[in-house]
Amino acid sequence: MGLSILLAVAWVCAATVVALLPMRLQYGPGGALMLAAPALIVFIGYQHGALLGLVALAAFVSMFRKPLAYFWRKWRWCETGGAAR
Repeated sequence: MGLSILLAVAWVCAATVVALLPMRLQYGPGGALMLAAPALIVFIGYQHGALLGLVALAAFVSMFRKPLAYFWRKWRWCETGGAAR
């Protein structure tokens, strides 16, 4: 088992622990996990191939769909000057 997979398992365990925290305590660790995920996904893709990297990306998007949707809407609002729906 590669180092990237071991780090991914640790990341998933940390995300599970963060999810068990009260909502007001989730922001800091959740943000750190969200910022660390792209580097981990690239590392997985580098060590194990693009297919496993895409699987990791799909898992990340599945776990962080609401924060990612929030940031997507915020980014679209800034880009369109407030005309986003």
